[in-house]
Amino acid sequence: MEQTTTSTSSTNTSPLRQLSNQMADAVERISASLVLVHGRERQPASGVVFAENLVLTASHVLEREDNLTVQTHDKRTLAAQLVGRDPATDVAVLRVDNLGVVAATASSEKVRVGQLTIAVGRSANDGPMASSGVISIVGGPLRTPQGVSLERFIRTDAIPYPGFSGGPLIDTQGDVLGILTTSLVNGIALAVPIEIAKNIAETLVKQGHIKRGYLGISSHLVELPANQRAGRTQEYGLLLVKVDENSPAQKGGLLVGDILVALDGHAISDAEDLQVLLVGERVDKTIPVEVIRGNTLQTLSVTIGQRK
Repeated sequence: MEQTTTSTSSTNTSPLRQLSNQMADAVERISASLVLVHGRERQPASGVVFAENLVLTASHVLEREDNLTVQTHDKRTLAAQLVGRDPATDVAVLRVDNLGVVAATASSEKVRVGQLTIAVGRSANDGPMASSGVISIVGGPLRTPQGVSLERFIRTDAIPYPGFSGGPLIDTQGDVLGILTTSLVNGIALAVPIEIAKNIAETLVKQGHIKRGYLGISSHLVELPANQRAGRTQEYGLLLVKVDENSPAQKGGLLVGDILVALDGHAISDAEDLQVLLVGERVDKTIPVEVIRGNTLQTLSVTIGQRK
């Protein structure tokens, strides 16, 4: 009986040991791409190499923009230059000459609620730090304190200890799912999905800032009765209650009382939809805007302005 119990116990723990080893291997794999970021007086933060000589980190951990340094896994301390930052999404990019660190691998799989994940950071003296949990929410859009809508976000119950901000949230293969931040919503630990963070980072590398557009309108969410949708299927739109003088909206012919239902071919059912679309390449471009005016669908051409 005793031998049977021992054998059963060994069999039951074997998968757990395999999972434990796999998670430790994942942290070890990402560790070489993980750097310590010195950009504030108190505890340093973390960052992850995403391209040659380029580091992704959190904007809020850079309380100064000069005298920045990073420390690599092999204990080298190197000067870093701020390429650009986007406080609205808490993403920043640093350039580190002669970094010589392999870039992390971004996960190509869809993030799923319930997925096992690991939050990772780097300490000054003890190497990588890790905290495990599951993906608890994959949500969005998220309105940030700067009035910008983050298209998607990840929330995990893995605890990001002090110094984790700017570090990666990884899967059990060591691939990056997102960049950790506690700055977007009242200190709540979230991750900016890696595909969004990389897109922002690549834009920062090209132009140093993120273009954010504006129309110059104030609006209220309204329900669209089935017989007043002018052929569209969406249930909600944005009723324009104010159109600013000399704004892109006014110049494009939008009027108070119009119901905004689409921009550049994308349906707009709430203000968050609009904010998501007014970012990046559409700024300074003339695009079609669809409104319902007097139960008739009209398409106007509006040149999107740039928010100062």
